This record gives sequence, C-alpha cells and structure tokens, in this order.
Amino acid sequence: MRPPTIRDVAERAGVSKSLVSLVLRGSDQVRPEKRQAVLAAVEELGYRPNAAARSLSERRTRTVGVLLNDMRNPWFVELLDGLNSLLHAHGLRMLLADGHLNLRLGEDLTRAFTDLRVDGLIAVGTLPGPEALRTAATRVPTVVAGTREPVLPHVDLVANDDQLGARLATEHLIALGHRRIAHIAGQGMVGELRRRSFETVMREHGLADTAVVEQGDLTEEGGYRATVRLLSAGERPTAVFAFNDIACVGALSAAEELGLRVPHDLSLVGYDNTYLARLRHLWLTTVDSAGHDVGRRAAQCLLDRIADPARPAEVVLSTPVLEVRGTTAAPPRETRT
Repeated sequence: MRPPTIRDVAERAGVSKSLVSLVLRGSDQVRPEKRQAVLAAVEELGYRPNAAARSLSERRTRTVGVLLNDMRNPWFVELLDGLNSLLHAHGLRMLLADGHLNLRLGEDLTRAFTDLRVDGLIAVGTLPGPEALRTAATRVPTVVAGTREPVLPHVDLVANDDQLGARLATEHLIALGHRRIAHIAGQGMVGELRRRSFETVMREHGLADTAVVEQGDLTEEGGYRATVRLLSAGERPTAVFAFNDIACVGALSAAEELGLRVPHDLSLVGYDNTYLARLRHLWLTTVDSAGHDVGRRAAQCLLDRIADPARPAEVVLSTPVLEVRGTTAAPPRETRT
C-alpha cells in the first residue's frame, strides 16, 4: 500500500490541501474545529509529512549542524541535552559530527554541513582549524558554545564564566586553610582563563609563592601524570584544582596509588559537575559549569541569529556554582601555618 498523502488527509478531514498545510505548520489562522479534524485525519491515516518536499517549499531543512570537539567529554553530553531540548521544541533536528574525526581525516565537516543546507551551525568546544568555521559562518548562522574562541563577526559565543568558576574553586580551598595549592591547567582560551583566575586569587591572598601550575591534556591519564609530577616534587601541595572532572579522576587515582588519602592528605577539586563527579565512590567537589544551561542558551542564540543573521555578535556567560562533596577538607594539621 502506498503511504498516505496530504491529499488523503484533506479528503478525510473534508478540507483543502492548503488548510492541511497550515495546520501542519502550526498556523494560528485555522479555526479549532478544522484543526481538530485535520489532526484526527493525520492520526487515523498515519500520515507523515515529506521532509524533502517541505524543505523545498519552505527553503529550510529544519536541521542544525553540530560540530563537537570531543565526544568523550561528559560535560559536552549535558550541553547537547540542553541544546537539543530547545531546538526540538522549535522543530529543528541536530546533525552531529566529531571534530576529532574531522582532524584525523583531514576533512572539513563544516563544508559538509553547509552543503546539506543546514539552517544553522553550532561549534561545541575548541575546534582545530578556525578558518573553516570562519568560512562557514559567512554562509550559515553560526554559534560557538562551551568555549571562548574563535571570536568571529556575527558569531555568538555561549560559555560558562570560567574566571568566576576558577575563583570559586580556589577560594574554597584557601578558606579551608590550604596554602600550597596546585592547578592542573587545561588548553585553549578556557584553560587560560581558569589558570589566570587561579593565579589571581592566589596572589590576592598573598600565596603567589606557593601556587603551582602543572599542564595537563584534559584526559584522565593527563590528570594522573600531572598529579604524579606534583606529588613527587620537594614540597608537595596539600590541594589540587583540576581543569575538569576527568583530570580530577586521574588526580584521585594518582593520590591513591601514592598512598595519600583524599581528602585527609590531599584535597581535590574538579570542574564541570559531570556525572563522574556525582558517582558515589568518587563524590568529587567540583564547579558546576551549567552545561545544560549553556546548551539551551546556545540554542536560543542560534534561533535569534537565524531570525536576524546580521545582528551584532554577543558573548553569553552562564554562572557557575561550587558543589562541595567528599574530596575537600582542611589540610593536615602539620602543614598549616
């Protein structure tokens, strides 16, 4: 049997095809009884609109391309959930691509999205090859989410307030009595903003001489190796503030391997408040960087930019909150001054 058509729906409902189209587009120009008759006919017949035909008639595909920096990072999953919830409510579907695969294959996936005529593009996280994104932004409404780079004309940036979040983490450790505090730094502009904020807060409290920064690579292994280096130094820190929860899990593994109890011997703070931080056997103190909220705000910025592509670019920051759990406490008594 052939699938039902819009003509079949019109005949079943006793209305014209144009009125069926108005109902399917959500128009408020249809009387309630006519709308109900059309919706009932759609349900009875199992009618599904032809997406390709609708795209041609509306000159829209109702799709949004999402280029993701790292599919392994659970914070991005929460961002995507917030992103998709609002896009879906506005009749838009996400097409997802892996930015790391983009780099390995030497392909420009932004070009693939523009060739598919997506209605908008969202770059999530710091991506390699910003020139490709710059080119894509001249062809389709574009938003950058979860990072602060690159800065491009008519491209909104939606992120967490990384400076405030790092300040919350560092001041929490200082308030507990820690003086020798280390930071496992991240990469890109986000990493730089968090590192700068950590150093600023330590300096404000007269602790610049005891502040240590160790570079990490955003992975659990990177957090582990950075912590081993920190704890093998002459005067080890009593607290470590890691760039993200993944690196913090690596730091926790390093501490346990070296015979240190967390938080009795070493306090740890992560960043992002991902599901990892909420696992009961980890129970990390961390900064909640509002991933879901960042996603929803990015979606709203894209909707606004689709409606008005020429409006000035803006930077939208979500406010972080410190979540105190089981990996922070006062330093060992013998280390207090």
